[in-house]
Amino acid sequence: MKSFNIPDFYKSIIISKVKELRRDSDPRKKDYTPTLLDFGPIKFHIARHFGFCYGVENAIEISFKAVEENPDKRVFLLSQMIHNPEVNKDLLDRGVKFLMDTSGNQIIPFEELKKEDIVIIPAFGTTLAIEEKLQKIGIAVHKYDTTCPFVERVWKKSEKLGEEKFTVIIHGKHNHEETRATFSRSEIHSPSIIIKNMSEAEKLGAFILGEINRKEFNSIFSGRYSRDFNPEKNLEQVGVINQTTMLASETQKIADYFRSVMLKKYGNKNLKKHFADTRDTLCYATNENQLATLALLNHHADFAIVVGGYNSSNTSHIVELCEEKFPTYFISAEKEIISRTKINHFNFHTQTHCSTENYFPNKEIVNIILTSGASCPDAVVERVMLKLVSFFENTKSPTDVMKDIIQIN
Repeated sequence: MKSFNIPDFYKSIIISKVKELRRDSDPRKKDYTPTLLDFGPIKFHIARHFGFCYGVENAIEISFKAVEENPDKRVFLLSQMIHNPEVNKDLLDRGVKFLMDTSGNQIIPFEELKKEDIVIIPAFGTTLAIEEKLQKIGIAVHKYDTTCPFVERVWKKSEKLGEEKFTVIIHGKHNHEETRATFSRSEIHSPSIIIKNMSEAEKLGAFILGEINRKEFNSIFSGRYSRDFNPEKNLEQVGVINQTTMLASETQKIADYFRSVMLKKYGNKNLKKHFADTRDTLCYATNENQLATLALLNHHADFAIVVGGYNSSNTSHIVELCEEKFPTYFISAEKEIISRTKINHFNFHTQTHCSTENYFPNKEIVNIILTSGASCPDAVVERVMLKLVSFFENTKSPTDVMKDIIQIN
């Protein structure tokens, strides 16, 4: 696996060392058991996989390189490079400016750009229409293109599906940057439609099986299918691809569901003509982080803390998994931990900020699940951990905790 030049201030002493030890002891990533960091009265169960993935590290390296190589030029980010407030703020502090927000609304008009300007394409990629606008200005859009290679792999799969005359079903959030970028490419090669979850998959399946009519189809999926989309014709042959930050298990369930729909309608003999196997579009990092989170659910803990950007799709899915078993607090950084008795956190279901009092149980020893999204720096996770440790007396020092970990490994 390629290594990247990541600024030291994103790294940490404890968390980065834990990851290094786990990589050495489990190079094939077969063991999803969490790591226990025992500070005495407070213990942390750290997920096997979390934090910066390949695509995020690639994006950070390219973005900081763009700033360093162009000290006398204006540098712009098309939108947030990744969904993490600290990383985006670091770039803003270095003079980088956003052209659009995450919903695609213009902040700085493209008309103000000059061909000498530098524009960084975010890790999610961008639409072909936006690329064309920038190229007409004369900007070299691919010079600092941080699009994740695993996102590009999904694009290539959509192209292949189109060549094979399959309609593309995209499992994603229709207003997410990555899904917009994927849709802009897939609709060139084949009819395309976006579904958010299993519930919408079942409604689409109901149409394929003749259980709902065209009017109901249009009501449910309006604005989320390609131009000239003909559901009666275009849903005879389908393949599923995904926004790479969605729940990998849900994408697989959706694909399996459409396979069963096509099996029911056309029979086993004709299945391959009507359903394409696309499981290779699942992002390895998303899958690993989610499997590591599921492994956390096998352990006892008093509550879970998930760290990441509040608009991060992959982080919200980790929160969703943790909520199945633990009281879970979704926070962006250590500043949200006000005291031992109060924590501010984010409810991604309602998209609201809230506070919880007395979140620590009245116990002699407290066990905490700790993990983060794929765009969260290790340094932020470590600061969260040490903030929680600071509320307790007679704890082991980080040095002693690390000695214990090194001996175990």
